[in-house]
This record gives sequence, structure tokens and C-alpha cells, in this order.
Amino acid sequence: MTLSYLLKRVFHALIVLVMVGIITFFVVRLAPGGPSLLADPKLSAVERQAIEERLGLSDPLPIQFAKWAGQTARGNLGNSFLYGAPTVDIIMTRLPNTLILAGTSLLLTLVVALPLGLASGMSPGSAFDRITSTVSLVFVAVPVFWFGLLLIILFAVTWRLLPAGGMNTAGQEGNLGDLLRHLILPAVVLSAASIAEILRYTRSSTRTVSTQDYVRTARAKGVGQWALRYRHILRNAAIPILTAVGLQLPRLIGGAAITETIFGWPGMGRLSVEAALGRDYPLIMGITLFVALAVVTFNLLIDLLYPWLDPRVRAEG
Repeated sequence: MTLSYLLKRVFHALIVLVMVGIITFFVVRLAPGGPSLLADPKLSAVERQAIEERLGLSDPLPIQFAKWAGQTARGNLGNSFLYGAPTVDIIMTRLPNTLILAGTSLLLTLVVALPLGLASGMSPGSAFDRITSTVSLVFVAVPVFWFGLLLIILFAVTWRLLPAGGMNTAGQEGNLGDLLRHLILPAVVLSAASIAEILRYTRSSTRTVSTQDYVRTARAKGVGQWALRYRHILRNAAIPILTAVGLQLPRLIGGAAITETIFGWPGMGRLSVEAALGRDYPLIMGITLFVALAVVTFNLLIDLLYPWLDPRVRAEG
């Protein structure tokens, strides 16, 4: 890996973060309406104006953007309108919960999707291939909220095997077993569509690689099935799979709003819904930037893996 390749990827990541910040700021501020605390009909015009001046909303939009950009560059995302506390502090209280849910969902996605996709891609047209392809297509199409409610009805209401929501049972805070029981349903719901998509990418990439001459040569030399699958096929099929995994990260971190709301999981997805409903500008911006930073960082790491997986990328860099 050359230094120019690394610097180029880092520069692209910084450009993405800047563009996300600019677009989000103007989209949020130009949307009709204002913060929910200004919607109180009991407020007089003088009180409303005083609140707007205190929050910096009475300044022209370019000046608001300049102030926000300067504060953000110093690591200050402002105070939340709804909670009256620093935006960074509020996000950091919810971030670990989202990371637990997203990390579990990503692990579940990889553990399930990669072996199934690899096996399906190496036996195209078989009964196993047809079954996995059909099931994955169903899970891509199923709405998240419907699937979540279905699991709650089955596992929490009908069979009473798992809790319907929350992160802990009252009085059980810090109990790892209780946390895992609450984690199962939201993790399954959040990872279902990702498993289906990664499975289909893995199947397609595996089928393409399996037809290459070096795979046929390895088979002719009597290479074992495990080595053939994981050393020769999966590694050479990994680049499109890694790209697909990178595309799933926004769904797992920022796109968990529906899942966290259904299951009452106190993470950033649920917090983003609260911020949007309350028109909490600093909190919306802070969450967006945190999610964008996580996505960009994860995809940067994936980009840095490309040269290790494929020498051709290393030569181009």
C-alpha cells in the first residue's frame, strides 16, 4: 500500500464529511417550521423573539452556518434545544447502546450470510441454492416494522420467551444475561435485511470466482474443500462483499431508528426520531455528523483492506 493511496482515501473521506455537514445544515434549517419549544401557543411574540435570539435563530442563515461551522471545527456541537445539555454529552450517552445493537447485528450478518452465500454460490441451481435465494429475497422485501411487530407478537406475547422491548428489566441493570435476552429480537430484526443482501452478494461473487481457471486448477490438484472455499474463492470474492458490508453500515448505525423505536431500545436511532419530532437542530446535526463519521471511518478501513486482498489495487495505488 502506497502513501499516496492512503492520503487519497483520507482526503475523500474528509470531503464526504464536509459535504454531509453542509447539506444537512441547510436542509434542516430551510425546512418549514421551527423548534418545538417555539410552538407553544402561550408564548407571546416578544418571548418567541427572545428565545430565537438566545438560540441564534434570528441571525441570517449564512451567519448561522458560519457560527455552526466554527463551533463544529472546535469540537463544539452546541446545546440541545430539547434537553438543554451539550449535544455531544447526549449523543455519548446513547452511542454505546447503538454500538451494542449495531455490532451484534453486523456480527450476526457476517456469521450467517457468508457461509450460506458461499455454499449457495458453489452449488448453483441446487435445492439449497433455490431455497436460500428465495428466503433472502423475502427478507429484502419484508418491511422492518412488520417483521419487528411479528416477532414481538410471537416471542413476547404468544410464547413469552423474550422481552418485548427495552434494554434491561427493571432492577436488572448490569445483568449481562438480561441484556442479551433484550438484545435478541432487535438484533435479528435489524440484521435480517442485511443478511439477505450480503448473502446475495456473496452468492453472486462466489459464482463468478468459481468459474476462474485457478479454481479449476486447484480442484484438479486435489485441494481440500475447506481450503478451496475459504483460501481460494472467498478471499478473491471478498472485495465486492466488503463493499456491500460497507453499504450496510448506515442502516445498522443510523438506519436503526425504526427498530429502536419498535423495541424501545435507547440508542441513537430512537434519539434521532425524538430530535426530528422536536426540530432540535443541534441534536439532528450532531447525530448526522456522528453517523457520517462512523460510516466514513468504516468505509475507509474497508478501502485500506482492498490492497491487501487484491494486489492489482496495490499496483494501481
